[in-house]
Amino acid sequence: MIVTDAPISIYALGGLCEVGKNTYCIESENSLIIIDAGVLFPGADLPGVDYVIPDYQKLRNSRQKIKALFITHGHEDHIGGIPFLVQNLHIPVIYAPKLAAALIKHKLADMRIREEVKIVEYDSDTIINIDEFKVSFFYVTHSIPDSYGIVVDTPHGRIVHTGDFKIDLTPVGHKIELAKIAKIGVEGVDLLLSDSTNAEIEGYTPSETNVLQSIIDIFEGTQGRLILSTFSSNISRIQQICQVAVEHGRKIAIIGRSMEHAVDVARDFGYIKIPDTSFIPINEINNYQLKEVCVLCTGSQGEPMAALSRIANGEHKDLKIIPGDTVVFSSSAIPGNGIMIDKVVNQLVRKGADVLVNSVLFAVHSSGHPSKQELRIMLHLMNPKYFMPIHGEYRMLKLHGQIAESLGIPKQNVFIMENGDSLLLAKHRIQIGPHYPADPVYIDSKDFTGTNEAVINDREIMSEDGMISVIVGIDSKNGTITVNPKCVTKAFSSNDEQMAKRIEDITLYALQSLMANKTTFSNIKSTIKRVVEQYVYRKTERKPLVIPVVMDSNKWLF
Repeated sequence: MIVTDAPISIYALGGLCEVGKNTYCIESENSLIIIDAGVLFPGADLPGVDYVIPDYQKLRNSRQKIKALFITHGHEDHIGGIPFLVQNLHIPVIYAPKLAAALIKHKLADMRIREEVKIVEYDSDTIINIDEFKVSFFYVTHSIPDSYGIVVDTPHGRIVHTGDFKIDLTPVGHKIELAKIAKIGVEGVDLLLSDSTNAEIEGYTPSETNVLQSIIDIFEGTQGRLILSTFSSNISRIQQICQVAVEHGRKIAIIGRSMEHAVDVARDFGYIKIPDTSFIPINEINNYQLKEVCVLCTGSQGEPMAALSRIANGEHKDLKIIPGDTVVFSSSAIPGNGIMIDKVVNQLVRKGADVLVNSVLFAVHSSGHPSKQELRIMLHLMNPKYFMPIHGEYRMLKLHGQIAESLGIPKQNVFIMENGDSLLLAKHRIQIGPHYPADPVYIDSKDFTGTNEAVINDREIMSEDGMISVIVGIDSKNGTITVNPKCVTKAFSSNDEQMAKRIEDITLYALQSLMANKTTFSNIKSTIKRVVEQYVYRKTERKPLVIPVVMDSNKWLF
């Protein structure tokens, strides 16, 4: 291990004051390692946006230092940003658990990333030395197999990142390594970064095995078709559903590309052990009795383009809801998705389906994150000198910090940070460091360059109030109008031809007055926007996006 006097900088580019785009960095004088590279999925308030990723400018400024990316597990909010990261920067190597490594390889191939990306698998016994850093791992229980916490030993102290975890003593799959965690704590932890997602919830997060019994009860009590929706990344849940379906003599049909891939990968690695004969193509479900069919699909968050939404609105080509179908949402709503989920539920009920969501009566979902008592246990076992809550909205981070204080960690040693804030670790002591750029970057389709805030604002306006474009031709040399204004509307609430004609007339009058004297293209465009916006608001009380298009001597000036 290289020893220097320069402090170690710890900061997040994503994952603080939000649930998503987890990206945490540990930087020394000579080296920089990244823990996770996730995305945030946009809500309804971000029209046309497919992904939200961190601003990688700080990493670009330190590109020569970057040594490795470490992945804690294979969920999208931890690996979904990798295609965009490797397009922006050279990442020498990605260290990932077995399942996450397979998912990353598929993701890079699916998005046609041409860069050579070295991916190395690790497990609980792996130790990796990178310049000043020694990196080791401990297994944790989560809703996907192969989930880990990460220990980073530096010349100035030990940093621990718990990853996403829950303390489930009867898990589906591998148990959390509590003894190893306790040993790490006894050896000494200077700074702990820990999952805060369920910091508002008292007690313990229910075991995944509790969900199993509810799934069994639903299968036994349903005579019609069963349609179950969950996160494609929740491998443990998918495993249980498939297992119960086979035990009850139901064939499994899968809808949704991400779900198909998740099942394929999980079967390849032995996490889902179901015979091939139990799976059928979705277009063959009508060859079986209703009680012999189970459909597993994406869309538990009400995503408009997901399989369940298309089924609910009658647009899916192979599956139509019939009375007697039972639809199960085996998930909890991500904050902000409630309205979309309610819409899908109502559509399903209107078509005659019985809909079950997670509740006291039907425990069809269990979180993969720790509730308050589990947070206390982790803090007690790790016994950190300093604490930085991560992976949560602000109120979650704040509550997690208060839990730490209640266990004896001094208030001044608890840091509630935001993306871009940094801590400096030197000789086992921590102080606040500089702030780095960490604004969200919006990704439209597969445009890796990102979309700025102004574009998002325009899209919001268009989605709510529509768009009006006014096209006009001018002769800039003579200061005359060669083509009278033409009004074109898109998604605008009014189809009144008289209104469109009036917009053209008032625009023509305003431009004739303006061009009586020498003017500029900027003045022409701003005048069009002003008069149209004022008129439309007076008539409709709506504020559509107004786009002037000025044509001059065979050139289009937008």
